[in-house]
Amino acid sequence: MMRPGPPGPAATGAATAQGEWVLRRDMGCTREEFLRWLPGATRHAPMQVGADRATIRTGGGTVEISFAQRRPRVIGLISIPVLEVSFRFVGLEPEGRDRFLAYFDMYTRRGGG
Repeated sequence: MMRPGPPGPAATGAATAQGEWVLRRDMGCTREEFLRWLPGATRHAPMQVGADRATIRTGGGTVEISFAQRRPRVIGLISIPVLEVSFRFVGLEPEGRDRFLAYFDMYTRRGGG
């Protein structure tokens, strides 16, 4: 299974009029896997988790992560789960956002081989 790397063709990020920053990407995992990884990927920051959303307090701001399972990608006999994930950063400077995403990406990346 694949995990996300740095934002690329499968990820889009943009600033909002309210001074927030939003990033949307697809991850190659199930909802259950994502929820298992979330505490470690956020350095065990205080969080509230609901059915399809997590709110994390970190670095003087908030990261709201929403997620929804999508149809798997099928390539021949291989089926890869797809989780649509959106990050909404509120009250975080660009450096804090970059640190959060760098660690999140490092933690959720899997090697294959």
